[in-house]
Amino acid sequence: MIKVVIADDVRILRTGLKAVLSQDNEIEVVGEAANGREAYELSVRFKPDVVLMDMRMPDFDGGYGTSQIKEKLKGIKVLVLTTFDDKETVEKAVSSGADGYILKEMDNSQIINSIKAVAGGINVFCDNIFQSIKKETFIQQNPKNFNLTERETEFLCLICDGLDNKEIASRLFLAEGTVRNGISRLLEKLKLKDRTQLAVFAIKNNIVQ
Repeated sequence: MIKVVIADDVRILRTGLKAVLSQDNEIEVVGEAANGREAYELSVRFKPDVVLMDMRMPDFDGGYGTSQIKEKLKGIKVLVLTTFDDKETVEKAVSSGADGYILKEMDNSQIINSIKAVAGGINVFCDNIFQSIKKETFIQQNPKNFNLTERETEFLCLICDGLDNKEIASRLFLAEGTVRNGISRLLEKLKLKDRTQLAVFAIKNNIVQ
């Protein structure tokens, strides 16, 4: 069972989402929050698998809630569900550590599938968000400019494909511990916080096409 907290300042939207998600027998909505602080507090209390987080909420927004959850509560995934796809909002979500970013205009089935994917460790970005990240103006650099080894570049590509450490290890015929340590060193080398930021880094810098 995937436990979910819904964070949105509009009560009727929370109620509607809860009704939709409750129809799936693999998902249980364990709490509803009206802002980012409430989302964090409910996460402390209920230890959900996924927090479905709106970005623009009064007092404490989705960026606050996401950063608090990702910094202080290990293992909880944050999937942004919002109506906004502007550059500033997307960058705030990603820099706060969001594990995915989808829009409320998506079909109910797509939202449910996104929750399940994020709960399973796959970063989910709807297509227009993914394309906006790719098209954002950055200096395109060769992996060699970052002193990345061939193995580190392989790690980045497979992370972008949504593979977890066990799957990467199987694909590259490595021990899972070797993959885990290699990705930890890669995070340290690039001064990034998590796999989501690694994926965004690889896309922005044209390492992954």
